[in-house]
Amino acid sequence: MGKHTIKASVKDEKLIEIRREQMIKGAVQLFKQKGFHRTTTREIAKAAGFSIGTLYEYIRTKDDVLYLVCDSIYENVKLRLEQVLDIEKGSLESLKMAIANYFKVMDELQEEVLIMYQEVRSLSKESIPYVLKKELEMVHMFECILQQCVENNVFFLTDREIELIAHNIFVQGQMWGFRRWVLQKLYTLEEYIEMQTKYLLTGVHMNETYLKMGE
Repeated sequence: MGKHTIKASVKDEKLIEIRREQMIKGAVQLFKQKGFHRTTTREIAKAAGFSIGTLYEYIRTKDDVLYLVCDSIYENVKLRLEQVLDIEKGSLESLKMAIANYFKVMDELQEEVLIMYQEVRSLSKESIPYVLKKELEMVHMFECILQQCVENNVFFLTDREIELIAHNIFVQGQMWGFRRWVLQKLYTLEEYIEMQTKYLLTGVHMNETYLKMGE
């Protein structure tokens, strides 16, 4: 499914970005309190700080707000991981940095992430594949970083192992928000990042050791 285009009658791209960011923040709090279906576009406009007429200059339907939440998460993750890819490709440090940056984004956007997964079922059957595609694109970023590490002989992994480890990293980042009611009482974000990275990399290196023993 191709990119979903949210139409706006306003032509100023910078203003569109600012207004939609305001919408996301207001809508996330409302969706958290009332759920998607019980929240009205008028309430979203009020929470964002402008009129219902202004709201409809930037979106067409309430569904558009969920798309914006999804895109906000994706773009933030993409930006953080691209910074790592540009700085140092295919090193153990770049992988650690990518994991840390991703976890930090998940911490900053934990409300949005929770809402996205709670309310994605509210989208039409035709629209859900778009959100799932965005998720897989985020996982693919980690696959690329891991593949670069393999190409640089940092460690040895098959393509199937790379895919699974990328999914593991993705889920561990989300878990910080999904189980925050207990995890964030036990650990600081820095401790969580350090421990999860340690266990993820231990698993990778143990796998490499077993493969060498079997040669």
